[in-house]
Amino acid sequence: MTSIMTNNSAMAALSTLRSINSSMETTQDRISSGFRVGNASDNAAYWSIATTMRSDNKALGTVQDALGLGAAKTSVAYTGMKAAISVVDEIKAKLVAASEPGVDKSKVQKEITQLQDQLKSVVKSAGFSGENWLYTASGATAPGTKSIVGSFNRDASNNVSLTTLDVDTTKTMLIDEAATANGLLTAELKDAGGTAIAGVSVLSLNITAADTTALKNYLSGVDSVLKSMTDAASDLGAVDSRIDLQKGFVDDLMDAIESGVGKLVDADMNEESTRLKALQTQQQLGIQALSIANSSSQNILSLFR
Repeated sequence: MTSIMTNNSAMAALSTLRSINSSMETTQDRISSGFRVGNASDNAAYWSIATTMRSDNKALGTVQDALGLGAAKTSVAYTGMKAAISVVDEIKAKLVAASEPGVDKSKVQKEITQLQDQLKSVVKSAGFSGENWLYTASGATAPGTKSIVGSFNRDASNNVSLTTLDVDTTKTMLIDEAATANGLLTAELKDAGGTAIAGVSVLSLNITAADTTALKNYLSGVDSVLKSMTDAASDLGAVDSRIDLQKGFVDDLMDAIESGVGKLVDADMNEESTRLKALQTQQQLGIQALSIANSSSQNILSLFR
């Protein structure tokens, strides 16, 4: 039946055209934004996962910064420790030289004094961002464990936590003016038997009036300090190496997360451009179909002429 009141063909064509236009809007939005899932309404589950993982990636970016800062502190401390070891090694050599018969100990002591001053200079300058893991000033906070943020974690229950890399500065402390016994260079030297030599440390060492026995004990004590410093340098080097490994891992992890999120929400531009071309063709055909459907009412007029 043909009716001038109800044009079913036109309504069907209009409905089809509306559907095509809606699909075109969706496709154009994906092309312009680059996202297949840009809002929760597109896919609530994927949008939620992507939003959470982007937040975690941002946190990992902060972890990267923290690792960079930690690497700088560790590197400076290691450099200071290495320089101090070289100076203490020189003091050890001077003690050996002073043990030779006929050597003027007062002249050797002048050299040792210069080396002691150099030690103080090296240790006090080995700080970064207000932290010095080799030196504690008088009245300052006692050395302890320093933590470097190493990673951001999320478990299966969505509980978050941080992984830290710890450095025990009680083992790396060289000069402690607040508690001299805590510093390797300010603590009393120990002789071969492990007995403390009262009032004598690497920094207060004076061989001017020392006899053969005293020089032997001093040499043994300095050598023991040198071994402890070498162990501390090894610890700092190990931490520095671990920080480098962790930085590389965090970099790779961030790339993997970003790639994973992209697979969930990014639009396939090849697919979307192809779909857009098809929808544009469908739109043109829909407009023509609507035009044809509307013209049927005009044809009825010819029956009354």
